[in-house]
Parts: sequence; C-alpha cells; structure tokens
Amino acid sequence: MTQSGGGGGGVHHHLNHHGLCCLSAAALPAPDAPPTPEPEAGGAAVAVAGVLHKWTNYGRGWRERWFSLHDGVLSYSKIRRDASAAADEDGGGGGGEVRLIGGASARIGGARRPDKPVGVVCLKLSAFRESKSDDRRFYIFSPTKTLHLKTDSKEDRVAWIEALILARSFYSLRSLSGRITFVQSDVSVSTARLRNRMQQEGLNESLIQECEQIVLTEFSSFRKQLKLCYEDQLSLFGSCRHHFEEGKDASIIQGALTRNDFSSSRHGNFSEYSTTESDEFEKQDGGDLTCEDESTFFDAADYFIEPNDRSSAMLSSTSCGEGLLDIQMEDSSHLLPQIKRRSKLPEPTEKERGISLWSIIKDSVGKDLTRVCLPVYFNEPLSSLQKGFEDLEYSHLLDQAYQYGKMGNSLMRILKVAAFAVSGYASSVARPCKPFNPLLGETYEADFPERGVRFFAEKVSHHPMLIACHCEGKGWKFWGDSNLKSKFWGQSIQVDPIGVLTVEFDDGEIFQWSKVTTTIHNLILGKLYCSHHGTMHIKGNRQYSCKLKFKEPSLLDRNPHLVQGFVEDDDGNKPSFLIGKWDENMYYSNLDTSKVKSVDQLKGAVLLWEKNKPSPNPTRYNLSSFAITLNELSPDLQDKLPPTDSRLRPDQRHLENGEYEKANAEKLRLERRQRMSSKLQDNGWKPRWFQKDGEDGTYRFKGGYWEAREHGQWDDCLDIFGEFSET
Repeated sequence: MTQSGGGGGGVHHHLNHHGLCCLSAAALPAPDAPPTPEPEAGGAAVAVAGVLHKWTNYGRGWRERWFSLHDGVLSYSKIRRDASAAADEDGGGGGGEVRLIGGASARIGGARRPDKPVGVVCLKLSAFRESKSDDRRFYIFSPTKTLHLKTDSKEDRVAWIEALILARSFYSLRSLSGRITFVQSDVSVSTARLRNRMQQEGLNESLIQECEQIVLTEFSSFRKQLKLCYEDQLSLFGSCRHHFEEGKDASIIQGALTRNDFSSSRHGNFSEYSTTESDEFEKQDGGDLTCEDESTFFDAADYFIEPNDRSSAMLSSTSCGEGLLDIQMEDSSHLLPQIKRRSKLPEPTEKERGISLWSIIKDSVGKDLTRVCLPVYFNEPLSSLQKGFEDLEYSHLLDQAYQYGKMGNSLMRILKVAAFAVSGYASSVARPCKPFNPLLGETYEADFPERGVRFFAEKVSHHPMLIACHCEGKGWKFWGDSNLKSKFWGQSIQVDPIGVLTVEFDDGEIFQWSKVTTTIHNLILGKLYCSHHGTMHIKGNRQYSCKLKFKEPSLLDRNPHLVQGFVEDDDGNKPSFLIGKWDENMYYSNLDTSKVKSVDQLKGAVLLWEKNKPSPNPTRYNLSSFAITLNELSPDLQDKLPPTDSRLRPDQRHLENGEYEKANAEKLRLERRQRMSSKLQDNGWKPRWFQKDGEDGTYRFKGGYWEAREHGQWDDCLDIFGEFSET
C-alpha cells in the first residue's frame, strides 16, 4: 500500500500528464498544504504606468500613449492637453500605489493628462518579445492584435518587460482562485472491496481503518487538484469569450488557441499571421487609426525572439480599410522534421588544371551552346534539373502567399508571388560555371520536409532540350517546363528561356509567367558577370496581374540589377508598385516606383523578400548554402533513388569530389551516349513521369513517382548512366 506522502506525488505525476491540465507538478500544492493565498491588488500585484511610443500607421507614425498595467490588464490612452487636469490620474490604472517607468512619465502632469482608455490587452493571453535591431523597441502579441511599442531608453524597455512578465505570472496565480464554482457531483469512493480483502488477509481493524483513511485522503487531494485544473481552463475560455464579446472574430481566437497547443513548447519559434484591422477603440474615439495584426503567441516566460531577417515589416502603407499589411512569417521548421544537411562540398582530391579558353570560344561562335562539347572546367557540380529546384530556395514566399489568400488579401498574395518570381535569380550572381545538361530521361527528386516541399523534375525532350518540373508545397503546387535556347556571341552568351511557369493555390487561384533573358558577359576580357533583362508578365486568373521590368545593364548604369513593376486589377487600376534588385530584395509601396532608381528614394516601402546570407563555404563555384545541399548523396538516400537521378551521374559526382580527370572522361562518354538520344526520341521514346497537356501545352506530372520510390519499383527505368554499345 502506498504511503500518504508518496501517493500525493503520484497524483501530481498523473495530473501533469492529464489532457486538461496545464499545471506542472511543482505548481500543485501538497494534499495537506494550505491553499495558496490570493495576491493583494495593491500589494504583490504589479501596478505600473508610463509613456510609451506606439506605432499607429504611416500617416501618423509613432505616437505617445499613456500605458497603465494593473491586475493583469494593460490599457493605453491618448494624452490630451488639459491645464485643469489633476496630475495624479493614471489613465485607468486603478487605485493603489502605481510605479512610474521612464522620465517621460513626469511630463504627464500639470498641463497634460491621460484621456480615457482606448485599448486594452489581457496579459493572460499575451506574449512579449524584444527587438534585436532596436534596444528600445518591443512587441506585445495577443490573439487579436499586436502592439509595436518603443521606450525612451534601453533601461525603460527592460523595466517594462520585467513588469509585464511579473504581472502575467500574478494573473496566472489569481486565475486559480475560486472565481468559478466547481460543479459538485455525486461521485463517491467506496472502500468496501479494500476492507473485505484486508479482512481476508487477517489484518486488524485499526490497520484497516488507517488504510481506508489513506485512500479517502488521496481521493480528496486528487479532487482538489482537478478542481484547480478545471477552473484554470474555464478562466482561459472566459478570457477568449471576453474578446469575442468585444466584437472580435471568434475564428481568430479559436485559431490562436489551437496553435497555442504547440507554440507554447520551448522551441523558441512560432508562426504568426497578420491581417489589416483597425483599432476599434481608437475608431470610436475619433483618434488615429491603428492597423493591428493577428498572431499566435507563446508563453511569455519562454523566449524573446527577433523576427527572421527575411520577415517583412508588419506596417500598413494605406488606410486600415484596404491597407497592405505584410505577414511576419517566422521560421516554423521546429514543427517539421529536422534534417541535417551538409554545409560544404568535399575537399577536391586533385589540383585543377587550366585550359585554353580562346581556342574553345573561337570554334563555338554562333553555335547552339547545348551542342558544344565543353570541358568539365566550365561546369558546376549541379545539373539543370537541380538548378530548377534551386529556384525554389525561397518557397516560403509561396507559403505566405497561400496564407494571405486564405485571409482574403489577394493583393498581398500576388505581391508575394511576384517576389518569389524574382527571388529565383538571386543565386545567379557570380556563378561563372554552367550546370550539366541532363541526359534524356534523367530525373531529380528533392524531398525537403523541413521546408514542407517535395520537388521532381525530368528531362522530357532532347531536341529541343526540354525540362519539366513539379513541386508541391503547403497549400500550393508549382510546375512548368523550360526550353533554354543559348548561343555564344564571342564576348557573351545569351540564354533565352522558353516555357511557362505556373503556381496554383489550393483555393483555385492560378498565376503564370515566363522567365526573362539572361546574358553572361565578358567571356574574353574583363570580369565575368551575368545580367537578367526583359519584361516578366505574371498573369492571374482572378482579380490581379503583375508586370515586372528587369532593367538591362549599361556602361553608365550605377544601379544595376534593378527591378520595377506594378500590380494591376481587372479595371486597369494600379493598387501597388514594386521595386528592388533581383540579387538583393524586393519592396512594395502604394507610391509609383517607375521614377525612382532605388528603394532608398522611396518613402514608406515595405519589404517583401530579402536574399539569404552567402555561404561561408562557397568554393570557386560560389554556390549558396541551399545549392550546396542539392547534390548531397547519403547511403540511405542512394538506396531509394532511381538509376536516372542526377545525383548518380558519374561525371558530375567526380567533379564535386575534385576528380577532374575522371570527370572529363565520364563527360565525354556520356555526351557520346547523349547523341543517341535523338534516335531514341525519333523511335517513339516517351517521358516516364510527365505527359504533354495537349498538343502545344505544358508537360504535366502524371504522378506515381513517390509511390514507386516507396516500394523501390524502378524496373522500368533505364540505366542511362551505364555503359552502352553504339552498334
């Protein structure tokens, strides 16, 4: 029989894993402990007040507000001039002694005083986060709004954060008090079976009564703890109901509570979504409108995390009614499988030899680059199929676009799609080497569960050279085919992509575009570089389309890589404009960007996308951190791949390993085999995984690849990299 003290620990352990219980074992009182005293409102409870700068909108910027923290509720008020006002008003802070934070608070006296509260935040459902870029700024998140706040000094921010955390902890303790009556039931505990069993064992009556008392005591303790858990859950529900009664969308609260199941775990990351919503309190008061956002939240005691570098500013550039408010998409990889991928290429085993560049170029002028046999020196250890997946490095932009569409913000959706279309060029800077031309029937798969994407590509035609791809993400699908027509022109190489790329979201909205022209300059003299130029039209099947102009470089151009454009609706209106550089970032604004040459000249532009930091191990190929992972081949993965996958191509693998002699020999062998592809195609060869959508349509994925991979069924796949006979 368990002793009384140990039995209490067992109850604690059981409750800590109960589906309805959010209390740790340490938070539960012992069965014989006195009840936890409720903190006094004016004593242990936190009551502070002071001036904070609150972000409103681009028209009004940062505005001083009087903030008062009392009894687990943070309220804020406007500050109006009133010479007859009493200096001791605290704007709703309640009675009792109030601690002022910041020297600016002394100004709220005499000639100025707080107005009535225009907004409140319940700390029970809130979280706080400091900014790493500005030591005076911090954020308060609740299920219905996000407050962007700024103090006058770093010390004031520390004081406010400490006060918020302390107030929230006291509020949590108060929620355990008996505000809600626990429904009594007729459940009772009988010790008759225990008594009978002990009597059969011949135990004396005093011992039997002692054991019965232990059982009843343990049950009573369990019932008390269950009551506390019950009341805590009702308190949480009651707080949500309060927000609902204030006119907030119930679905927002429900979504926040659902996401809180995982966001409060100590991973330190969370996803947050924002919409354009005006502050109802300030609207009614006739003050400045404030665009707030919705966000999931985590326990304030966990971590303070700065937004990801690629996150966009959560600021509105127009009125709150139809504003452009960006999502701050945090990295949600902690919710997905964590896969460790390599961060650098293998060390080369040989020293690379130089070649005569001029002798190759003079024999290739005017020829199709796909028919020119170049030494492996000109290649990077990636195929064109893998380069297709490299264009999806910033697939999170499509994730964000999908979320915007779900919230009814079609304008922000196409802006994110436009940023994604530009981001595919970011990795092409200072990439002097060309990818390997895939063999007919060559494939490449990329299963990246940590990104939530799965990609597959196949070379579906040799002449014309045509590559088809298909990718599935979180709420979207991406597909397309591309025919690269490229030629030498002595001093440069021009590549003209032919084909259509398509993104389809799960709600049926579709966007299509084609890539612009790419030119590689200074092959003989000068520094080698590439440029992208032309006009990209992104056509949607609903309200919006987009036009982006990639500026062509010139000798006198001091602002290369410039991209400018606009979004247009069905009526010809232009609700938003874009500007940026294809190798750095993209911004949007409600101001016309066609007459400015950089985003620095544009006031109020909001970040859409920003390029990731370069790899610390780029090698001479200058690969990005993402590109370095694309040709990685582990023993486990090798057992699952079909014999047609680019990772198994021997010349490419030898080049990656720095085995240049073997790489050149294998490249020549495979190119001889490649010349047979035309005959193979003329004899009725068909792609294994793609089929043409109509006579002149795009190649579409037929499906079946991932199922075949699961069962290892590659019997009908040719060994395209193996030995062959020309007879």
